[in-house]
Amino acid sequence: MPSIDVVIHLSQSECLAHYAGHYSTVRTRSVDGRWVVFPAEALRRVVGRDGVHGIFRLEFSDQGRFISIQPQSSR
Repeated sequence: MPSIDVVIHLSQSECLAHYAGHYSTVRTRSVDGRWVVFPAEALRRVVGRDGVHGIFRLEFSDQGRFISIQPQSSR
């Protein structure tokens, strides 16, 4: 299963906008500098009181479909 580590820094209000459906995707950079787009719905699994901050591992199917998000570290 392909995976990529991304850096995410979203405030609580930015997360609420994603949660409310104002955005369907999140666009962020991987730790190696590539742009990555994944479903905003995934943030629900990792959002905290202060938003989402840290490095997360995204896993995708062999066809490129999002499967999971796991925290690797927080900043």
